[in-house]
Amino acid sequence: MAVISYKCPNCGGDLRFDPKTQQYKCEYCLSVFGEEEMQSSVGLEKEQNTADQETDFQGEAMIYTCPSCGAEIMTDATTAATFCYYCHNPVVLQGRLSGDYLPDKVLPFRFDRKEAEERFLQYVHKKKFIPKDFFSKKQIEKLSGVYFPYWVCEYTVDGRMDAKATKIRVYCTGDLEYTETRYYDIRREARMTFSGMSAGALTKEERKLAENVQPYRFSEMEEFHMGYLSGFFAEKRDIERTMVRDTMLSDAKRYAKETLRDSVRGYNAVTSEQTSVNVEKENWQYCLLPVWLVTYRGKGKKIFYYAMNGQTGEVFGELPVDYRKIAVLFAAVFFPVFLLLLLGGYWL
Repeated sequence: MAVISYKCPNCGGDLRFDPKTQQYKCEYCLSVFGEEEMQSSVGLEKEQNTADQETDFQGEAMIYTCPSCGAEIMTDATTAATFCYYCHNPVVLQGRLSGDYLPDKVLPFRFDRKEAEERFLQYVHKKKFIPKDFFSKKQIEKLSGVYFPYWVCEYTVDGRMDAKATKIRVYCTGDLEYTETRYYDIRREARMTFSGMSAGALTKEERKLAENVQPYRFSEMEEFHMGYLSGFFAEKRDIERTMVRDTMLSDAKRYAKETLRDSVRGYNAVTSEQTSVNVEKENWQYCLLPVWLVTYRGKGKKIFYYAMNGQTGEVFGELPVDYRKIAVLFAAVFFPVFLLLLLGGYWL
């Protein structure tokens, strides 16, 4: 399996994708390259691992050789991009994202690690009962950019709804009150397109984080190439399209029925609905979506996760609670009030 490290043609330093400029930046000489320039002129150092260099590890993880320093890189079965633990150079495991596993699209990170850190600190500083070490420098260093695999589908459907409806009008003439009821036969027909329907393609527990920071603006997706992964972690899918298709199809039909139903307005009652939906076209794409991720090991070895949408900045996470801070606040409020009540009772 090829292990790729993107190198600067000027100094040989490592190139990383810069979300802020949407270009490729050298960490050493600070040279900047556009996508076409990088693809055509930047040297890619590839090392094809032989059978004795690639070995199973505990049945799932694999070991590869870093093309920069020669150290062994250990990954699990779904890791597609990572860092060398020794020289810290970003590497892309090309074989993990080739053939059927080659993504169609990627949604690049839209802001860099520095901005992600600032947003992280702003978020946690608003929380009064968070442990101090949760937003310490050491904790911030654990902030990582990760691309998660997703199936994204666009459905085109033809829908038809037949229904009965009534309009009721009440009016008075003299001393008499009249109720007028009108009956209508209603038909709605429409061709609808539902784009940006997505389903996670990873079984790892962390996938829930990517799901909870949605939605993404899928219109901003780019054609995939390996360079976007340089400087980030990336996961390879282990959920196939056939495993999520029935659920996605059911959702598309439900959305179509709701759209037809919502188009019927101005009646007092709508009954006897009969709706049919036929799928005319479905367009599937395998995509990678960006998430900034922080993990925190609390007391009792419980793992807390903080996630941020790498495109919109939407956040999600279960944050740890410092119960000592709650106790201090309780004491600061309870005892003064208790003393005032005692004094008030004494003087009365």
